[in-house]
Amino acid sequence: MNNFKTKDLMKQQDYLELLSQKFRTISQAASEVINLKSILNLPKGTEHFLTDLHGEYGAFNHVMKNASGVVKRKINDVLGKTLSQNDINELASLIYYPEEKLQLVKEREVNLTDWYKITIYRLIQVCRDASSKYTRSKVRKALPPDFAYIIQELLHKDEDRSNRKEYYNQIIDTIVELDSAEDFIINISNVIQKLTVDHLHIIGDVYDRGPGPHYIMDTLMKHHSVDIQWGNHDILWMGAGAGDSACISNVVRICLRYANMDILEEGYGINLFPLATFALTTYKGDDCRKFKPKISANDIVPDSDIDLLSKMHKAITIIQFKLEHEIALNHPEYDLFDRLLLDKINYEEYTINVGDVVYKLNIQTFPTIDPKEPWKLTEEEKLVIDKLRYSFLKSEKLQQHIRFMFAKGSMYLKYNSNLLFHASIPMNPDGTLKKLKFNGEEDSGMALLDKMEQWVREAYFGRETKDNTTDFFWYLWCHQDSPLFGKDKMATLERYFIDDKTPHKERFTPYFTLVNDENIAKMILKEFGLDPEKGHIINGHVPVKTGKGESPIKANGRLLVIDGGFAKAYQRETGIAGYTLIFNSYGLQLVSHQPFESVEKSVNDGIDIRSTVSVVEKVVERKKIADTDIGQKLKKQIYYLEMLLGAFRKGVIKEKI
Repeated sequence: MNNFKTKDLMKQQDYLELLSQKFRTISQAASEVINLKSILNLPKGTEHFLTDLHGEYGAFNHVMKNASGVVKRKINDVLGKTLSQNDINELASLIYYPEEKLQLVKEREVNLTDWYKITIYRLIQVCRDASSKYTRSKVRKALPPDFAYIIQELLHKDEDRSNRKEYYNQIIDTIVELDSAEDFIINISNVIQKLTVDHLHIIGDVYDRGPGPHYIMDTLMKHHSVDIQWGNHDILWMGAGAGDSACISNVVRICLRYANMDILEEGYGINLFPLATFALTTYKGDDCRKFKPKISANDIVPDSDIDLLSKMHKAITIIQFKLEHEIALNHPEYDLFDRLLLDKINYEEYTINVGDVVYKLNIQTFPTIDPKEPWKLTEEEKLVIDKLRYSFLKSEKLQQHIRFMFAKGSMYLKYNSNLLFHASIPMNPDGTLKKLKFNGEEDSGMALLDKMEQWVREAYFGRETKDNTTDFFWYLWCHQDSPLFGKDKMATLERYFIDDKTPHKERFTPYFTLVNDENIAKMILKEFGLDPEKGHIINGHVPVKTGKGESPIKANGRLLVIDGGFAKAYQRETGIAGYTLIFNSYGLQLVSHQPFESVEKSVNDGIDIRSTVSVVEKVVERKKIADTDIGQKLKKQIYYLEMLLGAFRKGVIKEKI
């Protein structure tokens, strides 16, 4: 208990008077101090880190449900000595997918009543373990209203004590007798999932490539505690949501490239009819073979649909290149003159100059390009992009998701001694932080990222103002100095138009090599105000080639790159199907995942994602809430509550009786 002098209490009298409106008496203030000091001694909650989801909803959803294997480990800890491995798998499958599993159980179980009772008993034991590191108040908030009282009774009463055993068993019997077993099992399974992970970090790139980013966003919006560090694919969609035409054309192009039109049409209600009509008319007779979508071997798509998608793909790609060319012209401060390529094409000989080299083009039909002003949109192209822009701005679901990105997202995050950002920090080859100049101001490091985040927020929320430009979203999507991208160029045009792969190469900026040096990693941590001896940088963006022996743990453990290939497009390169990181009270654990098969196999056969756990860092003494950022906030609250107690006792503040 702090010993406050009366003169110090008098200085804080206005604030303490306000605080006394909530804690009105000595006993109320003392009770809250006791509560908060007790919380400080609870084990630190489990943090779950995921990155580069790229629309792979199935794998993401399963990893969320099994908490990267944490749920099954809890089952093993609690029931491993009494259950077979098959029973453990079945119980885990039930917790992951309770509705689906119950349907299967009802078809195959002979004595359903006994199965319900045994299963509820087991679920209660697992739930009790999952809730053991939280206060009763926090657990209570996680419980479903309809079963909150019952679950509390079952969690906090000791069924082994003789005077409670019959009471405990009677609750379970009555749940079954009243035909409430299914609802109870579904609800308590969801509670276990919720309590297993205290906080979720998404380190960028929810969007693009996979078919379900909108489902991922729906799931994140329902999560009890989440933050997002923006990736370049996220910022592209945020720019599209802000109405930036170049970002919109990029978003539509990528969806067409991977035949993911359901995201736009069904997920967000984007009207693609004007683009389809324009493409069929403009590219009639053009097979657009270089623009055929990348379709999975399991997908059956009619030739007529492939033809339409290819024409739409080419149409929006040409529009995109024109819009990007114009941005580079309109923003000389972006210094992207080497990306002005449409005017480097010889439209008679079908060649293109990239740098000092002349390459042969692989296509020869450009019906909408005027060689004199190749970046100018035709009137028909303007109409197409205007209608798309209207659709993006008016999509209620998209705007909800983008606002959630702003509400929960940021360029970087400092959380419990760790520095989280998606890709990179702009750096010079000599290892110093690179200074960038915008609007006459020069910044680097943390100050630069803070300024960039401010500009992004102003560009979205101030997009209706006269002088505001949304082109900064496009800059962050593909500029070499963007912390979200970090390559010398985005060679989209070269990959589409040139078969020779030499100009396709995109080279990483200095950060990606330099940060492997422990001293550089520590310098970056220090720049962001973190302890370089205890903190970690946690990134995504660059798929780790695990299959070729590359490790995600770099810079002597100060850097963790956890992009292991959630996106199927990267799994051949990485050799696995994603990394997740777990940070609990015992330390850091890295989990590598094999490909997710299906919900059906998990439900029917108890098949889980095969995961391998590696201990990154183990603490000598188990971390408590007192050791976390939340703990620091609680200590500050305790300080002022103890000051309020002193003010009550010295008569500086009167009790509100």
